[in-house]
Amino acid sequence: MPPRGKSKKRRKKFGERHRIRVRRPQAEEAYDYKNVSVLQRLTTQQGKLFSRKRAGNDAWSQRKLKLEVKRARFLALLPYVG
Repeated sequence: MPPRGKSKKRRKKFGERHRIRVRRPQAEEAYDYKNVSVLQRLTTQQGKLFSRKRAGNDAWSQRKLKLEVKRARFLALLPYVG
């Protein structure tokens, strides 16, 4: 019989708790260069984009987000640097 006491906890991997925030169909509407408040939440104080893992995007949505941030910067809706 195993001794009772502290059991060994299984450590979760990042992929197990990772949830995609915005799926492809909703990314079309969510990531828009005119929607500055959403784009600001996905960038750092310095104006850099968060990584895919941190933002909760799949690869397709991250590329779409990158393009929309570039457009917003070009139109001076977002700063290039903070």
